[in-house]
Amino acid sequence: MSPVNLRVVGLGTTVTVAVLLPLVAMAGPTGDPARSSGAGDAKAGDLLRDLGLGPRTAASPAAPAPAAPGAAAAPAAPERVTRCGPELASPEGVEAQTCVLSEGPDVWARTYYRNATRQDLDAFLTLMAPGGRTVQVRCPVLAQDEPGTCETPPERARGAATAYTAVSEFAGTGEGAGTPLLLRSGSNTADSEGS
Repeated sequence: MSPVNLRVVGLGTTVTVAVLLPLVAMAGPTGDPARSSGAGDAKAGDLLRDLGLGPRTAASPAAPAPAAPGAAAAPAAPERVTRCGPELASPEGVEAQTCVLSEGPDVWARTYYRNATRQDLDAFLTLMAPGGRTVQVRCPVLAQDEPGTCETPPERARGAATAYTAVSEFAGTGEGAGTPLLLRSGSNTADSEGS
């Protein structure tokens, strides 16, 4: 084979690899990368695992495919950081784990739960920001032993996302003294950051 033909074959191979590599990279696993921090995130709980949402380990991301000459590099997506408290269970059969999530400038709270009490419950999830600001949502929790989630809407962080904490409380539905608190679960974000 002549040197000219070798150059043409080599150039064709390089172009093919440059075109196919980004396609292969896009066909990789999907989902939001989560980074655990603090003592409460040492292991994924059963609730997160059952939902297929357990924290991913800190595997280094794949190196980006080389950009074609003259192509602008795409901006990197902001990393999602998840800080969770321990998974707790009540004697009545409620399980919950509460987390604070942040991605880019946004922060929000989420609780993962399972209700094996055989009664409908209410979950009250509160995100507490620096300076005393709070956001609370109420989520109905059906009487079924299936994992579920409840979360606050994302909001722009005021200060460091690590200063946010979250608490979820599970109680019977209805009003008055007949609705005892069954479980309280916290993110323990502020406490776990120093450990």
